[in-house]
Amino acid sequence: MKSSEIKYDRIGQSYNSTRKADPYLLERLIALLDPQAKEAFLDLGCGTGNYSIALQKQGLKLLGMDPSETMLKVARERNPKGDWQIGQAENTGLEDQSMDGIIATLTLHHWTDLEKAFLEISRVLKAQGRMVIFTSTPEQMQGYWLNHYFPQMLADSTAQMPSLERIKEAAQAASMYIEREEIYQVRKDLQDQFLQCGKEQPELYFRDEIRKGISSFADLSRQEEVDRGLWLLKQDVESGKFWEIKKQYDSDLGDYLFLALKKTE
Repeated sequence: MKSSEIKYDRIGQSYNSTRKADPYLLERLIALLDPQAKEAFLDLGCGTGNYSIALQKQGLKLLGMDPSETMLKVARERNPKGDWQIGQAENTGLEDQSMDGIIATLTLHHWTDLEKAFLEISRVLKAQGRMVIFTSTPEQMQGYWLNHYFPQMLADSTAQMPSLERIKEAAQAASMYIEREEIYQVRKDLQDQFLQCGKEQPELYFRDEIRKGISSFADLSRQEEVDRGLWLLKQDVESGKFWEIKKQYDSDLGDYLFLALKKTE
C-alpha cells in the first residue's frame, strides 16, 4: 500500500466533515472543463466524492477514482448510485481513450511519479481531451503565513509540491499542453477547508476537525510544533500582531492554481 493510501485511509473517516465542494471552485472546474452532453469524465483522486457528486448532480457522466478504500467507502455511502473505483494516477486500469475529460483537485502532490501519471492520463484521454488541475505551487506556498507558525510542517508540505515548470514538462512529454493558467486567492466564504483555508480567518486552525481534514496537519506535522504554533498564533491573534505578520507574506502569485490542459493527439 502506498503512503498516500495509508494517509487517507487514516484521515478518511473525518475528512468529509470539513472538506466540501466549494461552489466557486466547482463553477471554475466546470467552466474550464467545458463538458458536453454524453461525454465521460474522471475525477482522479476523488477522495470522499465531494466534487464528483457535485458534478454528477450537474448531469455529468463521471467516474470517481481514489487509491483509498476508506475514502471511497464514504463516497459510496453518500451516493450509492455513483460510479466509484480504486485506482491511482499512475495506474488507472481504464481503457485507452475512454475519457473525454479529467479533473484532479489537490492531488498532484500525492502522485508517486508525475511523468508516469501524465503518460497514463494521456493514454486514457481521447484525442483533444481536456484536463483541469487544481493545485498549489512551491512558490505560492512560500506566501502562506502558516510558514511563520509551523515552519517544518510547511517545509515538508512544500517539498511535496511539483513546480509549474515540472508539471509543464511532464504534460508535454505526454502530448498534453496547458491552455490556460488561472490563479485562485482564498475567499472568506470558502467551503472546502484545505490547507490555506484560514488565510483571512486564522481562528479556523484552532478547531481540531479542521486540522484533521488537512493532510499537512494530519500526516506531516509534529505535535510539538503544532501545539507551539497554535499557542503563538493565539497570542498574536489576541494582540493583533497576527495581521502584521500576515502582511509580510502577502503575494500576488495567488494561493492556488487552476491549470486547463488539452491532449494534442
